[in-house]
Amino acid sequence: MTNTALITGASRGLGLELARSLSAAGWQLVLTARSAEELEKAAAELGATAIAGDVADPAHRAALAAAVPELDLLVNNAGGLGATPLPRLADYPLDVFTALLSTNVVAPLGLLQATLPALRRRHGAVVNVTSDAATGAYEGWGGYGATKAALDQLSNVLAAEEPDVAVWWVDPGEMNTRMLADAVGAEEAAGAADPATVAAALRELVERRPASGRVALS
Repeated sequence: MTNTALITGASRGLGLELARSLSAAGWQLVLTARSAEELEKAAAELGATAIAGDVADPAHRAALAAAVPELDLLVNNAGGLGATPLPRLADYPLDVFTALLSTNVVAPLGLLQATLPALRRRHGAVVNVTSDAATGAYEGWGGYGATKAALDQLSNVLAAEEPDVAVWWVDPGEMNTRMLADAVGAEEAAGAADPATVAAALRELVERRPASGRVALS
């Protein structure tokens, strides 16, 4: 039986590289991202289903859930960085922080709620992509880190509540992505890990299926 994965934020970076890695292993893929053009290109390359949209939109989450009546893997990879240049908490715009919570915390939880019946049926797995900013006190990363800390705890409780579903909250480490370049500059980001290398480690995690928990890939 072919395994099915739903990956958010799949048009570039880690999401795209993980899609490539899973596709090479024979997985059936449903991909989503906000950029329809980039997403369609990725889906055409991989023979995947593309459903463009914003996971913060409940109607889009419902459409994604309808596309995967049977689901083996949900990857909550989509997320936002928040205010840039990265501000100190004393200066963090609260409207931006509220929007970031919606994107990085509420949207993944909403998609989990929508797809859990399908995951339960297949004893599937969930990957919530987190960050070391969830646990470290890095100046300027307080807003983003707080959202990832919330996602960590949601994952922790989900693992306790859903023993038949594997739940991993995965810290991929710094990667050479557009998001990191927006945060620290393109020159510094260029020295970070290749997302393809990280994706290979993430696919190995999924195939090995360890106990639920927090996983650092670097």
